[in-house]
Amino acid sequence: MDDYAVVLNAGSSSLKFCVYRRPGGEGWQLEARGQIEGIGTAPRFTAKNDAGGALADHPLNTVVTDARTALDALAEWLRSRYGGVRVRGVGHRVVHGGAKYAAPTVVTPQVLTDLRKLVPLAPLHQPHNLAAIDAVTAQLPGVPQVACFDTSFHRGQADVAEVVPLPRDICRGGVQRYGFHGLSYEYIASVLPHVAPEIADGRVIVAHLGSGASLCALRNGRSVDHSLGFTALDGLCMGTRPGSIDPGVVLYLFQNLGLSAKEVETILYKKSGLLGISGISNDMRDLLGHSEPAAHLAVDYFVYRAAKEIGALAAVLGGIDGLVFTAGIGEHSAEIRARICDASAWLGIEFDREANARRGPRISATASRVSAWVIPTNEELMIARHTGALLGLTRMHA
Repeated sequence: MDDYAVVLNAGSSSLKFCVYRRPGGEGWQLEARGQIEGIGTAPRFTAKNDAGGALADHPLNTVVTDARTALDALAEWLRSRYGGVRVRGVGHRVVHGGAKYAAPTVVTPQVLTDLRKLVPLAPLHQPHNLAAIDAVTAQLPGVPQVACFDTSFHRGQADVAEVVPLPRDICRGGVQRYGFHGLSYEYIASVLPHVAPEIADGRVIVAHLGSGASLCALRNGRSVDHSLGFTALDGLCMGTRPGSIDPGVVLYLFQNLGLSAKEVETILYKKSGLLGISGISNDMRDLLGHSEPAAHLAVDYFVYRAAKEIGALAAVLGGIDGLVFTAGIGEHSAEIRARICDASAWLGIEFDREANARRGPRISATASRVSAWVIPTNEELMIARHTGALLGLTRMHA
């Protein structure tokens, strides 16, 4: 009987998955990948095989409202397609590992207890990540699970990059800069030697631009600094999150507007960013297609903040050798890439518009002192690799 392993990336409105198969004694290979999107509104199930051929594409019952019910639907599909197979392990993306978990770890009751304490630091993601672990425990009792953290890749940075300048007794309780999107950055660092060997060991800024957006400064493939901090609210403007704002604004919301903590949390996590500025949408594709001044301002601010943070991380690195775009906007929006590269031309980027229109991988001129690239990320593959390593399943391949 063939062995199987499953990778899950559970969010608030989607559940991404990959299925890996190991034919008797051979290496692990990607068997299928897909997602359930629109959870809680109009859920839809899609799946493809390793060659990109469609395996499933259909709407789901509206009872799919959260990570648990989404996993129930996925489990039903897996049973219908792979009934009776032996699942050797399940790997999960977990956004926050805190200061304690600096590497992926096998899930135990104590690990789950620790991770639940971090929910206030990542309220949009951590509950859904942990709900998926609970659902797997119910569906596949006894199957080992691995938690892979978005914060782990950034551990080991210099103290000055992690400190939050508040009283020491507060910081001792875990208040520090953690950084996120680590699985994405780890994947990019792992493929740079093959895709862009000339910058792999140099000073690189990676722009993970999507509904959640951030930047990471790499030196020799290791994280040196990051635009996100204690929570996923810092740094760049995002779909519904503001990025960096004056803390006095938050005090104003409490003291002058009399808002509750829950109301302020909703504003910061769900009503700000591109949606807040435009009043139209949190989706960059929608905003780029609108003629309203507010939509233009939202796009302009997104580019402005990205260029400003790139400059800051370039200062941390003492100059840069390469700029890499990844994630939804970074991989698919030629216009946003062009505008950010134009705003960052002072760093030495000679932009190639024809290459950018083709989506790279290299989108800068051959003679450019600082090169620019588009590299698709693959967080699920990083989870699979970590899961395989921890459970003794050997290396897994896309």
